[in-house]
Amino acid sequence: MNPSSPISSRLAAVRDHNRVFAEYLYVYPVISRRSRGLSLGVNLNPDKRCNFDCIYCEVDRRTPPRTTRLDVRRLHDELLDLVRRVKNGELLATQRFSEAPELVSEIKDIAFSGDGEPTMIPNFCECVEAVVEVKLAENLTNTKLVLITDAAGLDKADVRRGLALMDQHQGEIWGKLDAGTDAYYRLVNRSHVQFGRILKNLLETARVRPIVIQSLFLRVHGQPMPAGELEAYCVRLNEMLQQGAQIKEVHAYTVARPTPEPYATALLPAELEAMAEVIRKRTGLPVHTFV
Repeated sequence: MNPSSPISSRLAAVRDHNRVFAEYLYVYPVISRRSRGLSLGVNLNPDKRCNFDCIYCEVDRRTPPRTTRLDVRRLHDELLDLVRRVKNGELLATQRFSEAPELVSEIKDIAFSGDGEPTMIPNFCECVEAVVEVKLAENLTNTKLVLITDAAGLDKADVRRGLALMDQHQGEIWGKLDAGTDAYYRLVNRSHVQFGRILKNLLETARVRPIVIQSLFLRVHGQPMPAGELEAYCVRLNEMLQQGAQIKEVHAYTVARPTPEPYATALLPAELEAMAEVIRKRTGLPVHTFV
């Protein structure tokens, strides 16, 4: 398999994004199609707190969390141990990852992505510092640091300090935008955070450094996003671009795992690609699809 080629969703390690691995409380390995290889997740929300309540969220909030406390020193030590397991081949020896050896040999990124919104914690910058320490100690020269976020907390002072530190160590922000209008945003993301704040935070963050827009498109009660809503979504992107946002690319994907709401279902690959083509034509941005 060529690592630059699309990664098959049939691989067990792609289908299984379980955030419980070995004895770790805060870190976990996954094969990520969007990262194009091995991603080490850092779960800053073991308490499963989030400021969004997306109808498609795969996080199991019925099962009590194993811990509600974030221990930054333990997070550091777990990440260091997991990196070393990757390097010495222990990860490849596990059944889940053994079918894709060429995808497990290189750590593509370390991603702040877990059971909630990473920017909700009060010490985000301290967590970035811990991850940077491991990255430098293990000479992960080509490994990116990724924040996967709903963008609601990107305006917090501590988060901005963390982003500035990420910028110095191959950082990248993947900011969520699933809607073009407030009504659709509230339908899909069900958040108390104002849609205008999300748009403003994405804009202000992207004025400082290039970001990735991550958008999940789906069927709601059997209906895909209406054409007018997709047009409004493109208008939002164009408004950001016109105001100085640097958007590296758009990640368009659909439902891949069981959702909490049975009426939230996946698009067909052809439907997702058709939407991506509309976005490309309306905005001129690169759009990558993942099904």
